[in-house]
Amino acid sequence: MEKMVIKDSSYRIKKAKILHTKKMTENEKFFEIVLKSGESLDHEPGQFVMISLLGIGEIPISVCSSPTRRDSFDICVRAVGKVTTCIHKLEAGDEVGIRGPYGKGFPVSILEGNSLLIIAGGLGIAPLRSLINYVLANRRDFGMVHILLGCKEPKELLFSEELEQWNERTDLYYACTVDRAAPDWAGNVGLITTLIPGVDIEPVRTFAAVVGPPVMYKFVIKELLAKEIPERQILLSFERHMKCGNGKCGRCQIQSLYCCQDGPVFNYEQIKNMSEAF
Repeated sequence: MEKMVIKDSSYRIKKAKILHTKKMTENEKFFEIVLKSGESLDHEPGQFVMISLLGIGEIPISVCSSPTRRDSFDICVRAVGKVTTCIHKLEAGDEVGIRGPYGKGFPVSILEGNSLLIIAGGLGIAPLRSLINYVLANRRDFGMVHILLGCKEPKELLFSEELEQWNERTDLYYACTVDRAAPDWAGNVGLITTLIPGVDIEPVRTFAAVVGPPVMYKFVIKELLAKEIPERQILLSFERHMKCGNGKCGRCQIQSLYCCQDGPVFNYEQIKNMSEAF
């Protein structure tokens, strides 16, 4: 029998090794990964990879590190099913399979020279961390940078050490809010939309990058339009159940668009009339 040869490299599974892990919250775990071939992942902020475990399955996960770091990359995994629960059991030295990166991320070449309003809800900070760290590594190429972060409770905050560093920087504006405060929480309490009106921006020169739970999008978009940010400058990352990463299964389809190939990052002008998107 002839050996099957896979001509399309996008289907090939690359062997990778876990370098470092960290339990971040009750449900989220951080992984630093390196490709065993020694090559760089060469991703763009906002792209995702397919993580596979032999005999168990594979899932799409956003890359949460900046492409400026080429020797390894990071992911943050929430344990919500069979595959993600098994991934949570892995530690440094264990191996996984990688396909990708896939999709269209945040258009950094277009963002350069403009100001940014970055809005993250919950786990949305993971893919946005890739964009944020890229921007900070190339800080002179961007105008004003505003980072707004929201989550349900303080104990659910991810990358807490980096959040403190962002808060201390003088070359960006950072604000965080929670829906429900803990006894030792001294910060803002309320929905993330309450932070947007107080941000001072120049709308024509500002791009908004938004990632979070679907219920958040309509309300955030309303506030951004009230700030007079042009529709084409509102960038949204859509989380859909992606299975293959190659636009073959149709699981992530929004009318004629496929999140895994046409997205996951879209501008609001593209999808505002697609009810399935919201």
